[in-house]
Amino acid sequence: MGKIAFLFPGQGSQAVGMGQDFMEAYSVSKDVFTEADHRLNFELTKLIMNGPIETLTRTENAQPALVTTSVAVLEALREKGITADYTAGHSLGEYSALVASGALSFSDAVFAVRNRGLYMEEAVPSGEGAMAAIMGMEREELQQVVDEVSASTDTVQLANLNSPGQIVISGAKAGVEKASEVAKEKGARRVIPLQVSGPFHSSLMKPAADQLSGILEAIEIKDASIPVIANVTAEPSTSAEEIQNHLLKQIYSPVLWEDTVRKLMDLGVDTFIEIGPGNVLSGLVKKVNRRASVHAVGTPEQLDQLIAKLGEE
Repeated sequence: MGKIAFLFPGQGSQAVGMGQDFMEAYSVSKDVFTEADHRLNFELTKLIMNGPIETLTRTENAQPALVTTSVAVLEALREKGITADYTAGHSLGEYSALVASGALSFSDAVFAVRNRGLYMEEAVPSGEGAMAAIMGMEREELQQVVDEVSASTDTVQLANLNSPGQIVISGAKAGVEKASEVAKEKGARRVIPLQVSGPFHSSLMKPAADQLSGILEAIEIKDASIPVIANVTAEPSTSAEEIQNHLLKQIYSPVLWEDTVRKLMDLGVDTFIEIGPGNVLSGLVKKVNRRASVHAVGTPEQLDQLIAKLGEE
């Protein structure tokens, strides 16, 4: 049998009620929600379970909510004896991946991302930044577009290299709008402005990285026992020092997700398990490699199906 990678979703996968069935079915999952409330000193679980979605979606709430839910599901997998050879997470999901790899305790991870969300929210005044998904354009061509627009209009850069033909750009509002126009003129199939509160993964987020460095200094980051594929390099990493540097750079650097999936395939991974709400990453893996064995585990039923499937292999 080939190798297994655990994948963890990022912001945008949140939903009211996520993880509730795990909380009810597994005491190890319930403990994770309890620990989050305790560490953050507010009723995050109540917000996750009852909403409203507008409050849950705010960056400083969505980030700890997603890490909490993902780790609650992870603990149920661990209890069933399912382990990974590698982990990776999309943007925020990298923190969940680091918990799975033993580099961060859950308590420190949820504390770090709560603050990360607040700092990202504060970094750029509302309405000044933007993001857009560009469909059906090659990375090199889009790179040329954003370089030209940054030089002539305002800063814009590649933010999420998600899968072949799906790239998110991020930056100042004027830069993103101009780059979106130029990309369309040059043959992009679709341009979708994203409903986000800031220009994530762009250089405008550097003030957030400066603030986050204080938090990362204050928590314990250990060497990972399972290699984590870092967003900023798409290479495996286990060194605590390297991990800390990657987490800081990650805030203002592109998420190399397509490269991450390809790297995992090169390392012999043929089974990808997306842990947490939604199935966004499963879809992206399939776009990179249609033949990959991909499983999204966001409900206890999906976990049971996974166990049955792994038992057959």
